[in-house]
Amino acid sequence: MQPQQPHPAPASAAPTQPRNRTVALSLMAGLVLGVAGTGVAWTLSGDTASAGGGPAGDAQAACRALDGFDPAKYTEKGPAGEIALNRYAAADALSASAAAGDARYAPLAQAVRSSRQRHAVTFEFNAEVKKELDRARAFCEDL
Repeated sequence: MQPQQPHPAPASAAPTQPRNRTVALSLMAGLVLGVAGTGVAWTLSGDTASAGGGPAGDAQAACRALDGFDPAKYTEKGPAGEIALNRYAAADALSASAAAGDARYAPLAQAVRSSRQRHAVTFEFNAEVKKELDRARAFCEDL
């Protein structure tokens, strides 16, 4: 058997300190630029109230969802039924959001919520459910 030859010592590694520093500084610069860009975008876009957001925007969106909601299509299979189901749910969520932001929209939220609760009990759009829907739509007409 031959004696094993010692492995040559690896060449000394080049100092990695400057490279690590460059990578870290690049990452920090990217983070700062990203945050600054987001701030500029928010500033230029304006606040949500001026862009149709906030409670008033939510109430209007709830009313648009109710306007496109057809109870007769609620139980249909396929896209028509899905659209009706989602518009009804959207009207509920948006009206609740509007009421949370401004008490003036509480009657709208209450009417939509009440109609959905009554529907959940009866599984049909009977006179009581339609009465609540009409109350919500009347509130929408006054907006």
